[in-house]
Amino acid sequence: MDQTRLPDRPNLTWLFFRTTGRVSRAAYFLGGLLVAIAQAFPLYRFTLVPEGTTESETWAMLFGLAFLVSLWSNVALAVKRLHDLGKPGLMAFVLFVPVVSIVAFLVLCLFPGDPGPNRYGSRTNAPA
Repeated sequence: MDQTRLPDRPNLTWLFFRTTGRVSRAAYFLGGLLVAIAQAFPLYRFTLVPEGTTESETWAMLFGLAFLVSLWSNVALAVKRLHDLGKPGLMAFVLFVPVVSIVAFLVLCLFPGDPGPNRYGSRTNAPA
């Protein structure tokens, strides 16, 4: 099986909202990119509308909702990526430390995961 393939459509819920299993570097990076785009779009639309209008309030509310959803999605992706490296998911909270977060993101994107089964799953990009 190709280790860089993203899960099928029914498994997208698993990819973005569950914290069990493992994901590869490519799935982590691409999933994070999709989450960033989903968060940036309402912010972009908010900046285009006149301030104080109903439309600006709607886009602000949508941005807030997208921010909360993307926050959890980023944690879920990081936990699964750490699982692929054989590390506990609680280390994902390091991503919220401003200076360390950039280094942690690069480590999660660049270092390969465990080649075989580990205590978090038998294979990468599969729900546990």
